[in-house]
Amino acid sequence: MKILITGASGFIGSFMVEHALTLGWSVWAAVRPHSKTTWLTDSRINFIHLPLNDENTLCQSLSTFKEKEGRWDYIIHAAGLTKARRKEDFMKVNYEGTHHLVSLLQELGMTPKQFVFISSLSVMGAPKEKPEPSGQFRYAPLCCTDEPQPNTAYGVSKWAAEQYLNSLQDFPTVILRPTGVYGPREHDYFLLAQSIQRHIDFSVGFQPQEITFIYVKDLVKAAFLALQQAQPGQIFLLSDGNTYNSRMFSDLIQRQLGVKWLLRIKAPLWLLYVICQFGELMAAITHQPCTLNRDKYIILKQRNWRLDLTPA
Repeated sequence: MKILITGASGFIGSFMVEHALTLGWSVWAAVRPHSKTTWLTDSRINFIHLPLNDENTLCQSLSTFKEKEGRWDYIIHAAGLTKARRKEDFMKVNYEGTHHLVSLLQELGMTPKQFVFISSLSVMGAPKEKPEPSGQFRYAPLCCTDEPQPNTAYGVSKWAAEQYLNSLQDFPTVILRPTGVYGPREHDYFLLAQSIQRHIDFSVGFQPQEITFIYVKDLVKAAFLALQQAQPGQIFLLSDGNTYNSRMFSDLIQRQLGVKWLLRIKAPLWLLYVICQFGELMAAITHQPCTLNRDKYIILKQRNWRLDLTPA
């Protein structure tokens, strides 16, 4: 089997490459010219340069591959921008890049047996509230049959890419929407673990928060199951099946690290907003994307990430 994995040098993509190699497949890792390939050292990996926002060069690269190898049996599209200085950068990479790749694959007669798109739970937007018999309102779990209403620039770009893929005929696509992904090589959750290692548990918001996660290798397994067993057009929300509150998550990290005590600091949302605004200002000054920005504020303030994992 021949497989193309885009975003191969990234956190998720690099694990996709490793798993494909364990299956004995012929793997092509799509990377940018200046990408770090620290996690891609296996000599069996075939590297290919696919500049998703340069249609001419992209077409040349795909045409050259077709002349030598034909087409890929499977494609996992894990490339994407998660942090950016400008909103339009998300659309340029996550939507336009996907559009360029897929349209050229069709044009060149290189449609794979299955194309798995790694989207994001962010396409769902803010959860809905539903009434309970007591008269109280509670957030309903997010479900893949809900109409996506993304409220972040990142989510909007991923949803635009999904809509494009869903509009195509005769292009077999499965969409995966993972919740927060953790594991080795990941940066943001690593910062949280680092903080707990230093005896500080920092959280925001005073209302209870329900959160979900998925381990990167479980996401990888789901992607390869989708390649071989899912029906084109299916959409899956992905998590480990559990729901946590922020205290449970930090307690779990504390136990794993063997940290005996923690100073727990809970900050109001307005303070997080100020910090995120400052982060955007610094990004504009330094011309480097910042982890804490307006998108991140929207994500962190959301109180519910509970999931109904029933597939569409």
